[in-house]
Amino acid sequence: MFKIYRLYIIKKFFKNLIKVTTIFFCIIFIMNLFEEINFFKDTNEKIFFPIYLTLLNLPTVLFEVFPFIFLISGILFFLDIFELGEIDVIKVFGLNNSDILKILSLVAFFIGIFLITIFYSFSTSLKFKYLETKNKFTKDDKYLAVITSNGLWIRDIIDEKINFINANKISEDYLLDISISQFNDNFEIIRIINAEKALIKDNIWVLSNVTFNFENKQKKLESLMFESNFNLNKLLSIFDNLSALSLFEIEKLKEDYERLGYSTNSIENFKHKIYSYPVYLTLMLLIGSILMLNTKKNKSKIFHVIFGIMISVIIYFLSFFIKSILEPTNFSYFISIWGLQLFLFLIIAINLIRINEI
Repeated sequence: MFKIYRLYIIKKFFKNLIKVTTIFFCIIFIMNLFEEINFFKDTNEKIFFPIYLTLLNLPTVLFEVFPFIFLISGILFFLDIFELGEIDVIKVFGLNNSDILKILSLVAFFIGIFLITIFYSFSTSLKFKYLETKNKFTKDDKYLAVITSNGLWIRDIIDEKINFINANKISEDYLLDISISQFNDNFEIIRIINAEKALIKDNIWVLSNVTFNFENKQKKLESLMFESNFNLNKLLSIFDNLSALSLFEIEKLKEDYERLGYSTNSIENFKHKIYSYPVYLTLMLLIGSILMLNTKKNKSKIFHVIFGIMISVIIYFLSFFIKSILEPTNFSYFISIWGLQLFLFLIIAINLIRINEI
C-alpha cells in the first residue's frame, strides 16, 4: 500500500508539473513571438519564420525558468491533495509530511539530472541554430570575432575597408601583439599594421609601437589611431552567450579564454550553474511545498499561485544581485551559485525540523 501511494504522489506531481510547464510554454511562446515579429517587421519574411525562430529559442528559455515551474508545481500539488482531502488519507496509510517531501525531492533531483544531460544538450543545439539564423538578419553579420589556438581573430568592416585583426592576448583594456591586414572591397591588400598593443576601451583604438607596410614601404610610429566597430565591452559580450554551447564546448572555450589571457569567471559561473541545477530544482520544489504546509489551507488557489510567483521573483532578484556584485571576484561561482543554494537549504532545514507536526 505504501508503494501504491508513493506512485500516486509521483503521478500527481507530474500531472501538476506538466500543467504548469504547458502554461509557461504558452506564455513564453507568445512573448517571444511578439519579440520576433517586431524584429522582422521591416523585412519581407512571412509569419512562419518568426514562429520557427521562437520554437528554436523556447527550450533555452524554459530551461531558465524550470526552477520556478517546480516551485509553483509543488504549490499546486499540495493544493490539490488539500482540496480533495487526500493528505489525510495518505497519512492514514503511514506517510507523513517528511515522507512526501522525500519522494518529491528525489523526483525533482532525477528530473534535474535528465534536464542537464539530455534536455540541455538539445536546447543548446537549437539555441545555436537560432543565433546563427537570426545573425544573418542583423547588421553585425559583417562583424565577427572568434577565439582559436592562434589567439583572437576579428573581421571588421568599416568605411568600405575590410580589416582582419589578430591578437595574441587580452590584458585589461589592451590587445597585445596585434596584427591588422586591411583590404578594399575587391580584397586587394591596402596595408598591414603590426603593433605591440592596442588600447580598445573605445571604438577609436590607440595602437602603440606601430609598424605598417604601405605600397611596399615600411613606416614606424609610436602611436596610431585606428577606428573599429569593436570596443572591449562589445568584443567580450560576443562570447557571453554560453547557452548556445554544450558542456564540452564550454570546456573548450575555457581553454581558449585561458590561452588568450581573459578571465574565465563567467564560464566557471555558468558551469556551476549547470552542475547545481538538480539541487536547485529540488530546493525550489521544497520551498513551494513547505510554503503550502505552513499556509492556511482555506486560502484560494489564486492566493497561493501569486504567493509562489512573489517568492520566485524574490529568489531570482537575490540571485541576480549576488551574481552582479560578486562576478568580478575569483570565487564568485562558489558564493553566487552554491552560496545562494546553501542559504536556501538552511531556510528549508529550519522549517523541516517540525514539518511533521503541521
